[in-house]
Amino acid sequence: MRDALVRRERLAETLREVLSELLLLESKDPRLAGVVVSAVELSGDLKVARAYFSVFGDEERVRQAGDGLEQAKGYLRREAGRRMRMHNPPELEFRRDKGFERADRVQRILDEISARGGPIDEVSDRESGDGSDGEVSREDGDA
Repeated sequence: MRDALVRRERLAETLREVLSELLLLESKDPRLAGVVVSAVELSGDLKVARAYFSVFGDEERVRQAGDGLEQAKGYLRREAGRRMRMHNPPELEFRRDKGFERADRVQRILDEISARGGPIDEVSDRESGDGSDGEVSREDGDA
């Protein structure tokens, strides 16, 4: 069981690398410029590969990239199978990876809060234990 899991993970990572290389070096479609394959998940029977992609730009750019990937799916599957020496390469499904966008959004929010001197500063003062959070220390209360 463990060997099958390790094999599937290794195969998924190799497929991610091959797809990334094909998109970067072989693709002539301008819609696929800048498209990054961030992860690949394989089904249990290895017949379907779900590839997650990200691209910088607005919604129209993302839509164009998705359309380009859908059109290039057959070529990418055939070339990946040839390079990986697979008799039956998995069917490819492309999904948008929103992880980078979410991380960027969180970082922008945190930068904005720290620029305003908001709640993050108050939390760090409490964690440092310098007593500046308004509580009276025992020494002051006994006097």
